Formats: sequence, structure tokens, C-alpha cells
Amino acid sequence: MAPLTNGRLIFNEIPTGYPIPGQTTVYDASEKIDPEIVPLNGGFLLKTLVLSLEPLIFGRMRDVPPPFMYELGKPINNFGIGVVVRSENPVFRAGDHLYGFCQFEEYSVQHQAEAFSKIDNKYNLPWSVFVGTAGMPGQTAYVGWKEYSHAKKGEVAFVSSGAGAVGSLVIQLAKRDGMKVIASAGSDDKVQFMKEIGADVAFNYKTTKASEVLAKEGPIDVYWDNVGGESLEAALDAAANHARFIECGMISTYNTSLTPYPVTNLMKIVAKELTIKGFVYSTLLPKYTEAFYKEVPALLAAKELIYKEDVIMGLENAGDALLGMLKGSYIGKSVIAL
Repeated sequence: MAPLTNGRLIFNEIPTGYPIPGQTTVYDASEKIDPEIVPLNGGFLLKTLVLSLEPLIFGRMRDVPPPFMYELGKPINNFGIGVVVRSENPVFRAGDHLYGFCQFEEYSVQHQAEAFSKIDNKYNLPWSVFVGTAGMPGQTAYVGWKEYSHAKKGEVAFVSSGAGAVGSLVIQLAKRDGMKVIASAGSDDKVQFMKEIGADVAFNYKTTKASEVLAKEGPIDVYWDNVGGESLEAALDAAANHARFIECGMISTYNTSLTPYPVTNLMKIVAKELTIKGFVYSTLLPKYTEAFYKEVPALLAAKELIYKEDVIMGLENAGDALLGMLKGSYIGKSVIAL
């Protein structure tokens, strides 16, 4: 086989605001690879199929201590799905589909088998689902909700960024628990999607103030927070006594070129005796892994859980897609397909 172009998305410089395509990240097509003869040295050759885009990538572009920060001049990485082309490692065979941290490059020689898990796709779901609702975003929603919501039928939940990969599953989990769900997102198309997946009250926070909606539809018993800032402040005002706040993300603070919104009512945490839980999904995942893979793929296959994807083709478009995802241009899960 003649050598193939091994396209890569390189981390080129630390951004000061949003990552700029062609500047923060650069697509590089200079590397060549021959999959039939590239030395494996006891490892395995992985062909990347799909890669996940999420705010975590932006966080790893900041000037933070290694190994969390990406290495300048090297491909970025994130959760992905790949298929084994050749293997000298007894754990995996050619044809196995693996889930784990994949380089943003078309082919890579891997040596850490423990960093990947073989996917049992017994329901023949699209591979992209395994970096979305059946992958890390879905796991984040599932473990955080199961551990901290203490949901009760008839209670009220508020989900911010409810049209995203995490928030959209949280909405559906809350509805399955018999809750009334209020959800926010940043466009009318996203509002429509949230209604389609079961939100009782869905609104565009860019045209409608969260404080007004929550004052009318609350008080709220559970707040799933993906954004922080003004939504957090509104949720604190609208919280019932002993409400549970699940802090999953702070999207409103990710652009460091902007002044963070000054939340002014934190004393409500004390006065209302609120429970505030921040979490990292990987800490809780071992407790729920078996239940997640037993329940979620089956519900997706039966269409009892609904998901939406924006699939962007080609690593050469990944820089633009990352920026679009961070600015809220997509609905549901953003995926790069190779």
C-alpha cells in the first residue's frame, strides 16, 4: 500500500479568548503513514472513526499545569472511537472497535491498552453515539443525576444548556423520574428540541430572562447547572428550601476575555439550606458503569431516549467546528467524523 496522508489537528498556541481556527489549532497534512508496515513495537494501529467535541477541549488549551494542558506542536486528543487495523497486543484484534482518548489524527500507534475499552455494540447503534449519549456526555448526565438529584415525583427541575449532549439526557432522566422540567438554551431551534424530548417549559435565555420564567414556574427542587453566571443566580432566587444544585459546568466563564457575571445572592445557599454538589464524572463512573451500559444503549435502541447530533466531516474542519460548538452553533452532540 502506498503511504497515506495522516491528517492531524495540531495545538499551535494558547488562546486568549475563544480558540481561533488556523491559529490556536492548525490542520496539518504533512505526515504520511503506511498502515501495512508502520512499526507497532508491541502496540496496535488505530484508525480514528469519530471524535468528540466538548468544552473540556477548550479547558485543556489554557495555560494550566501538564498533563492536563495539551502539548504545543502536538495533536490534541479527546474521547473518540477507533477501529484496530493491526495489533501486536493480545488484548485487541484487528476489527475491534475501541473507545478512549484518541489523538486528533487519522491513524495512531497506541501502546496503552488499558486506556481503551472494547465496545459491545449489540444494538448496532451508530458509532458516533458512543462519544455522545452512550459515551462521556451521557455518563456525565447519568452518574450526576443518579448520585445527587434525589429526584421525587412531582418535584421541579431546572436544566441549563438543556439542548446539549449532557443537558438533553438530564431532561429525559428527570422526566423518567416524574418531575416537571424547566430547561433553557440559546436559540429557538434548541427550545423546540427541548420540548420534543419532554421539557414542560423551555425558553431561550437570550430573549427571555431566566429569573422571570423561574419566578412563574418554580420554585425549583433540583438545578442542573451547566453554565453558572446569571442562570445560577436566577436558580438561587427560585430555589425551594433544601433544593439540590448539581454543578456540572460553568460555560459562561470559559471565555477568559470576558468579565465573569457577578453572582450576588450566594447567601441564599445558607438561608435556604441548599445542597451544592460539584462533581467530575470519572470519580462517580466506576459506581455506575455497569448500570449505565445495561440501561442507556438499550433505551437508545428502543428510542425511549432521544438524541441529536451535529456531525462535521473531516479533521480539516475540526477547528471551525470546535469554535462553533463553544459558541452554541450546534444542537445536541458535536462530533467529528473521519
